[in-house]
Amino acid sequence: MMARLGPGGVAALVLGFAFIYAPIVLLALYSFNASRLVTVWGGFSLKWYPALLENRQLLESAWLSLKVAAVSGALATVLGGLAGVALADRMQRGRSALAALVYAPMVMPEATIGLALLLLFVALGLDRGFWTIVVAHATLGMCFVAVVVAARMQTFDQSLREAAMDLGASPFTAFRTVTLPLIAPALIAGFLLAFTISLDDVVLATFASGPGSTTLPMRIYSQMRLGVSPEINAISTLILASVALLAVAGLMLSRILRGPAR
Repeated sequence: MMARLGPGGVAALVLGFAFIYAPIVLLALYSFNASRLVTVWGGFSLKWYPALLENRQLLESAWLSLKVAAVSGALATVLGGLAGVALADRMQRGRSALAALVYAPMVMPEATIGLALLLLFVALGLDRGFWTIVVAHATLGMCFVAVVVAARMQTFDQSLREAAMDLGASPFTAFRTVTLPLIAPALIAGFLLAFTISLDDVVLATFASGPGSTTLPMRIYSQMRLGVSPEINAISTLILASVALLAVAGLMLSRILRGPAR
């Protein structure tokens, strides 16, 4: 059993959560501020949310970020899922090298990865835009997906797959009918993680983007140099709410796929 926290531990825990979530709460609160000055409370108002519909640049950047996050998240889930399955196979030759390749992008500075991808895109003569951002985000996201799937595979009963193959199933059929349903919750969690990482990224998108492909984090970062506007608070609050809903939906779907508790 876990030891109960003393008063000092509870105080440290409360301060830690306050340090993390207090700025998020203030951001959401000031999105309902009637004053254009974000540091001065001018009363409760919803006017900045309809005002988003008139800010074409923010809307275009938000739509681009959502498309990039969805496509790169799906690509990262497929590639990372396969890498995670291979990473969990203890009999796989070159497993140590694969593990190093998976973990390296997670610990390297994003500026280094972004510069390397930029040099690759230039060497291949690719025009930077939507698809180069997708590749950049999928490159990083697949590593996180692989770790999540590999962790799920550690608790996977390999005898189930072996029994399916003993009964005549091909390796692909055994993977599709046995392994895939069991690791589906991990794949969902990995997709949501890759989606969130892509939606939040600034550094990789800066290196991989070109004219006309400005993502929402890049737009917000550039506008913050001139001061934070209430529209930025409003759209950031909408993104927070959307990510929270996705997380809840993913958790509920994962529980459904696991089946009822026994």
